[in-house]
Amino acid sequence: MPKVKFVDLFAGIGGIRKGFEMAFQRYGYETECVMTSEIKPHAYKVLTANHPEEEIRGDITKIQADSIPDFDILLGGFPCQAFSSAGRRLGFQDTRGTLFFEVERILREKHPFGFILENVEGLVNHDKENPKDRIGRTLTVILNNLEALGYHVTWKVLNSRKFGLAQERKRIYIVGTNVENVSLDDFVERRTVLADILEHGLPTVDTNFTRLLFAHFSPEQLYGKSIKDKRGGNDNIHSWDIEIKGSVSAEQKKLLNMMSHERRKKKWAVIHGIKWMDGMPLTIEMIREFYQHENLQAMLDDLVHKGYLKKEYPKALVKEYTIFGEREVRRQDTSKTPGYNIVAGKLSFEINKILNPQDIAPTLVAMDMKKVFVVDGAGVRPLSLREGLRLFGYPDDFKFPVNQDEGYDLLGNTVAVPVVAAVAERLAEVYNNHN
Repeated sequence: MPKVKFVDLFAGIGGIRKGFEMAFQRYGYETECVMTSEIKPHAYKVLTANHPEEEIRGDITKIQADSIPDFDILLGGFPCQAFSSAGRRLGFQDTRGTLFFEVERILREKHPFGFILENVEGLVNHDKENPKDRIGRTLTVILNNLEALGYHVTWKVLNSRKFGLAQERKRIYIVGTNVENVSLDDFVERRTVLADILEHGLPTVDTNFTRLLFAHFSPEQLYGKSIKDKRGGNDNIHSWDIEIKGSVSAEQKKLLNMMSHERRKKKWAVIHGIKWMDGMPLTIEMIREFYQHENLQAMLDDLVHKGYLKKEYPKALVKEYTIFGEREVRRQDTSKTPGYNIVAGKLSFEINKILNPQDIAPTLVAMDMKKVFVVDGAGVRPLSLREGLRLFGYPDDFKFPVNQDEGYDLLGNTVAVPVVAAVAERLAEVYNNHN
């Protein structure tokens, strides 16, 4: 059986490797990893559990290219915080962003047949010079540098929900070979829902928060609901809907719902005399324009006392200077009239979202995975680690010897294995035609 050798950089728990090996083995190739690089300790535990015969090397910046055995394919999910909407989006000004150049360094010195790189969707538009440009300058630099090394490079944003996973997860895949372009078009779509991967009968959570939820909603009524105060809609539950901070009258609920909607309107920024932001504090005079009640001040005072509202100054947009240069930030403007604002945002409660088993999960990220719950019988619970692995396409025999917090951190940063496998099959086809 012919053998394909590869290196796995920024390996995480080995998701890119898993998809790559599945694809090349379908083409009749034996695969051999000649080097894995990963610095996160609990990722290291997973890698060694699944590949006990291999040595896992650490920081890629300290690994000389000439110490790496020759290989055919480079795999790399280089760190994405610098480009994602969850990060500060500094790109190549951020030291984490420059880790791409470690990929470039090894490609230049070893010049393998090809590579598969994966990153967040935000990389596509990062550092755009012109809003009408197809891609930003960061991705342009990456593509130009790869092509300058002699590679034929293709890239595309692919969504895991179209590859048989019950999760919305868009990621950019960049593939190159030294012989021809790899097509990333016209993949066969497969669909699934959460019910297909959920476990049943696991321990549920019993807290004051969950008891308040079930005092107001049945388990079925919780399907697909988000729990946060700074948004509305039929699929959202507010803290005042379950009275978690104390009793709320029908009139107070009406007031809070109206404020939640009104605070997003741009006209209040004009009245405050500041640049608009999503979520303006509203003075009592502003509130009286859309809600009239003889006890309005008393209602507001009570809601502030209980913690549903807070009194704050509107935030002005000001310039701040850092080592990375000039940027604009929001700061409370004490020269303006303070107003009332909703307190709790997206991750303020122990549950952020309860998934609908007949739908798919939103994009799972490390910082909020522990707050994504499912209904199990008459209760609710967080996703199990096995369910989390299934949502990324890992097989059930995949070893995951970590605790829940470590597992959520690793899963929130891993890849969709079936998507990688589909991309790698296209690469395997080109490789097979030239070897």
